This record gives sequence, structure tokens and C-alpha cells, in this order.
Amino acid sequence: NDGFDEQSVYDFDRRIKERLKVDADKPLKYFCEPKLDGLAVNILFEKGWMVLAATRGDGRTGEEVTQNVRHILQNRLSLKGERLPDRIELRGEVFMRRSGLEALNRERSKKEQKTFANPRNAAAGGLRQIDPRISAQRPLELYIYGVGACEPDILPGSHGELLELIREWQMPVTELARRVEGVEGCLSYYQQLLDQREHIDFDMDGVVYKLDNRQQQRELGATAKAPRWVLAHKFPAEEELTQVRQIDVQVGRTGAITPVARLHPVKVGGVIVANATLHNKDEIERLDVREGDTVVVRRAGDVIPDVVRVLTDRRPVDSRPYTFPERCPICGSHIAISEGGVIARCSGGLVCDAQRKGMIRHFVSRKAMDIEGLGSKLVDQLVDEKTISSVADIYRLTA
Repeated sequence: NDGFDEQSVYDFDRRIKERLKVDADKPLKYFCEPKLDGLAVNILFEKGWMVLAATRGDGRTGEEVTQNVRHILQNRLSLKGERLPDRIELRGEVFMRRSGLEALNRERSKKEQKTFANPRNAAAGGLRQIDPRISAQRPLELYIYGVGACEPDILPGSHGELLELIREWQMPVTELARRVEGVEGCLSYYQQLLDQREHIDFDMDGVVYKLDNRQQQRELGATAKAPRWVLAHKFPAEEELTQVRQIDVQVGRTGAITPVARLHPVKVGGVIVANATLHNKDEIERLDVREGDTVVVRRAGDVIPDVVRVLTDRRPVDSRPYTFPERCPICGSHIAISEGGVIARCSGGLVCDAQRKGMIRHFVSRKAMDIEGLGSKLVDQLVDEKTISSVADIYRLTA
């Protein structure tokens, strides 16, 4: 689970103490680590030797990246030491340092190849390359932060001791991890890393607090979404100024109309942002955002670009309030807003190509029918060319 302020950390600590039925005034021991902005990977070792590596994927099925991870680990393809389980799954994060990205982009520029916008994109693309020789050319690194399956379970009783053991096995572990006491220790660690953030050579989007006692971790268990003994405390989102060139609306799978600000491209948190969501009609009115306005943009949760506020003192003199459309820009159907509601919807249903495409994309997606090879671009092309108009038409396609 994610936390975005100090109160969320106090709540996290309180929930743990209530579930464990321990003294509310006695500080618990936590283990704190930087939350790397990379790509999660699981690595399986049998009899001390690496046999398989995969991305996390959807939590059940990931992509096999064994050969690529071999290049990252190089001469550390086996665990060193005496206390080795027969079978263990190590969990870690593949990332690229900022200095590594700069060197990589210099080389790509010399070859007139497209450069990467940020280390995360470069690392994710490098790890998932089909040809491991391409992956080997990327300056990828890996830090281990935990374990999955372990047979037999001969692991120590605390998370801190576990990472020390993994380090003894000569696997890479971050030197920035610390054991602390109580919420105050967690918050002190958070502030230290936040202050050092710009001086550390890899991107972080927060810190992770883990209850140090592994027996207590097992007692707490997990929800369907996440372990109860872990909290990711996110850093504040980075903000930048830019100008709204235009306001458009997009039509979703259910007909929901979402206004989008088209921006003069600006770099926010290492990513070039050219579009930002305005959510709905009410949000546009609340912000009073207009075409030509200078706005503050941030990546909400360091992911979705968001317009925070408008600098009205920089507003052009000929500015006019934005008028929300009454008709769908795709099919021309009436846009309906339910009484007391905030979501505007196209009333065209599957007459609307945007809704038809969205419905078919959802149907073929990994979370639905999981039809391999039929991605968003191909769906759009098939609908635009009138080859299909419903999900049933997919099953009538011929070579």
C-alpha cells in the first residue's frame, strides 16, 4: 500500500500494533529501504545456481528474462556460502543509474538513434529485450530486497538479517537500507533520503517500511492487494510550469468524456509530459483552466500527469472560459450529464467508434480474453477499416 503523508505512517503503525495485540506505546522495529524506480524481477536459484528469472507481470505470470538477468549478474550466477536452501526465489529491482543513462544516450546520439527520456524506461526496455545481446549493452543493475519461496526455510528471523545473509551470498543489496525504531525512526529515514534524493545516482519515488520481525510478518499476512506489514511512503510529486495549448475531450469505453489539456511539452520527474487529465467538467470549472493559460503540472503519484493550478496573473488578455462540448467529437451524439453527477457520457453507445474500440480493446486484453497479438493499434485499425464492428466479428476473421 502507498502512503503520501506522515499520518499514513502513524496509521500503518497503529494497524500493525492492533492486529498483533502489542503495547501501543512500545516502538516496533522497522527496516527501511529506498523505493527504486525500476522494474521488479524474481530470480529462482536451485542448489545455489540461478535457473530462472521473470518479471513480476500481473502478479501471477511474467515474462521470462533469464538470459538478460544473467548479463546483469555476470559472475554472480550462483549463491556463495554454506547456509544455502535447496530452492529459493530472490526478489529485486532492475534499474539504471542516471550516469548510466547519460552515457547510454551519448552513445545512441552518436549513432543517430532515439535517446531515452528517463532511466526507468531505459531499464524496463533493456530488461525485456528478446535479444539478450541488446540487453547486455545497457548499463543495468539489480538490487535484491526480499525473498519468495524458500525450501527448506532456513532464513533468519528478521528482515535486516535476511538482507545481510543475501549479501553474504554475494548478491547485490543496497547500502542505503537501515533498521529503525518506531514511526519517528521511519520518518527520520524518509527525510534523510528526501534531502539526499538529488545527490543519489538512481531514481527513487519514495521509501519502503517493512516490519523487521519475519514471524510477525507471517502473522499479519496480506490482503488481496498487498502485505499488511509493508508501506511505500511516496515522495512529493515534482511540479513544473507549462502552457495549455488546447483542451480536447476523449471518449472512453463506457462513453465517459474526459477533458485533456494538450501542453507545451515539459519535463516532470524525468518524463516529458505533453498531456494532462482535467478529469471532468466540474474540475475544469473549479480550476477555471483555459486554453493559453500557464499552469502548474505534476505527475500525481509520480504516474499520471495532472494540472494542479492555474497562474491567472499570466493569463492572456483575450482569454475566454472553456465551453464543454454538447456533442460527442467522435460520433456527434448528445453528451449527457446525469442530475447531480460529474461524469459526462456520450449517449451514442456502440454507434460511437470510440466506445466500440474501447469495448473491443477491453475484451481482448490480458485481464479479459487475453488474445495474444491483438493489441490496441490493431483493434483500432480493424475498426477503422470496418473489418470488425463487435467482439463477435473477431471470431469470423480469416487469414
